[in-house]
Amino acid sequence: MTTPFPFTAVVGQDDLRLALLLNAVSPAVGGVLVRGEKGTAKSTAVRALSALMPTLDVVSGCRFSCDPGYPDPGCPDGPHEPGAFETRAARMVELPVGASEDRLVGALDIERALSEGVKAFEPGLLADAHRGILYVDEVNLLHDHLVDLLLDAAAMGASYVEREGVSVRHAARFLLVGTMNPEEGELRPQLLDRFGLTVEVAASREPDQRVEVVRRRLAYDDDPAAFAARWAEEEAAVRARIVAARELLPSVRLGDGALRQIAATCAAFEVDGMRADIVMARTATALAAWAGRTDVLAEDVRQAALLALPHRRRRNPFDAPGLDEDKLDETLEEFGGSDDDDPDPDPGPDGPGGGGGQPEPDDAPEGDGDTAARPEAGEGGQPQPSGAGEQSAARASEPFRTKMLSVPGIGEGAAGRRSRARTEHGRTTGARRPRGALTKLHLAATVQAAAPHQRARGRSGPGLVVRRDDLRQATREGREGNLVLFVVDASGSMAARQRMSAVKGAVLSLLLDAYQRRDKVGLVTFRGTAADVALPPTSSVDAAAARLETLPTGGRTPLAAGLLRAHDVLRVERLRDPARRPLVVLVTDGRATGGPEPVALAGRAARLFAADGVASVVVDCESGPVRLGLAGQLAGELGGTAVTLDELRADSIAGLVKDVQRRAA
Repeated sequence: MTTPFPFTAVVGQDDLRLALLLNAVSPAVGGVLVRGEKGTAKSTAVRALSALMPTLDVVSGCRFSCDPGYPDPGCPDGPHEPGAFETRAARMVELPVGASEDRLVGALDIERALSEGVKAFEPGLLADAHRGILYVDEVNLLHDHLVDLLLDAAAMGASYVEREGVSVRHAARFLLVGTMNPEEGELRPQLLDRFGLTVEVAASREPDQRVEVVRRRLAYDDDPAAFAARWAEEEAAVRARIVAARELLPSVRLGDGALRQIAATCAAFEVDGMRADIVMARTATALAAWAGRTDVLAEDVRQAALLALPHRRRRNPFDAPGLDEDKLDETLEEFGGSDDDDPDPDPGPDGPGGGGGQPEPDDAPEGDGDTAARPEAGEGGQPQPSGAGEQSAARASEPFRTKMLSVPGIGEGAAGRRSRARTEHGRTTGARRPRGALTKLHLAATVQAAAPHQRARGRSGPGLVVRRDDLRQATREGREGNLVLFVVDASGSMAARQRMSAVKGAVLSLLLDAYQRRDKVGLVTFRGTAADVALPPTSSVDAAAARLETLPTGGRTPLAAGLLRAHDVLRVERLRDPARRPLVVLVTDGRATGGPEPVALAGRAARLFAADGVASVVVDCESGPVRLGLAGQLAGELGGTAVTLDELRADSIAGLVKDVQRRAA
């Protein structure tokens, strides 16, 4: 067995270590979500925590880790005889991002269930994690159907396995710990709220600390056992402190003053629901127990807010997590209670550290709104080079709910919420012979396949004689996520501030829609003499929104270059992820300038997309009383459809078909 890196040997990351230790003291806090860039010891710290967890008493031979003092009456391995138990370490179970549903919740032997009525159940990861830790690395990349199962288990403390009327239930209470890199996409709000605490981690910029990180890692890699032995004393001390804090926890008093501060803080930051209040109360209590106190102080409430609220105050995926600490201090001072008047509370040896949000950047200067670049020429009528006449980035207008755009046909890509696809979840559309393990039984088709053979198989009783060849897998149709590639015209013809603000607002709205539908997104921009890949395809719509916010405008309109660059991005992405179908969203007024025959060249580039069958939509940004209709012509070349900014709104009265398969007449 591999020797884990010692928890106490992790350098820095005080907030991360504190959040994990508080959950070890009080699992009712609800777990930890660790957000941060790659290479910041997220996974190392989480895996090291399992060695510090107190041991458990479990019923001997129970695959579901039942507590011998309070065995689960519905345990599939029960009923349990009193007295027989064993002591073992708490488990840390890792849930792979690509795990199947059966691997997570367990599986029934469908053939035996139909033919013999026997509930032959093989437990899954939720059973293994009961009374332990369930760790999900890259939790933001977890498929939606697994997220739904985690949400159900976390809410009910139990897992249910249903297969055509045959069901098994077992207890599943675990400490949920997830790590993620925000650059790869955000979590669904429902799962985000299930994490009790959240921590932002980043690599230290202090040279001495970075040197120590490297020194310890090299020493561990050279001899893990010897390195762990050097930290054994510190590990034992922390383990003993966790046990002592657990014993003290029931005696900790959460006074009315602290409760008022908790309620006032949650109200001041406008968090949804009451879960934040409960998590803050449990966290503050655990902080007091960890510090060896029986009273919750104002400092405990403050640290609990910094850990429990940042991920709950976000209103959309583009909001940066964090808290205004000045506002937090004002709220705590205003609602301070008489039982929290200790002027210099002792937070304990490993007590609360820093944390919370980052300061908001100052608004970018708006500049002179009358200095929009002319699309074709600079001063004296001379052509502008790339970057000439560049405007400061316009702020996006308020996002709105967009109409749904989808890819025609039926795909087989990753589960999502945009286009039709054959998936493991959705409405049943037919049946087929299973390829590999049976996951979704089509009962009627199975019975129909087995019925003609009952006499030949010697059936004599009421039971149906079912064999492996009779089983039929249900084919289902659901929704998939797509690659939505935005190709944005940032040339001088789009540079008028009010117009570009509306364009950015529309793209931001489409990005928000892509986040909700679990798409990958990419961003290609073109201006001056060239096109740039502002953001390669990624699951992080936050990154796309950040690139969009700082997008400069000005210069000529190299439309053909933008289309060719987008075509190249799709070609490469098709090799990486062939099952994910693309949707190109071209945001332009349709004009093309610069170079010989720019319009004809753009038309030839557009026809490449039509030849490949790529679904596309052109968002027509042309404005003014006289319109040339160039965007509509371009949509015809692409084999897609054109919509105006007004037609893009979900509440628009303009007729916009939902699917982009409508071709130009």
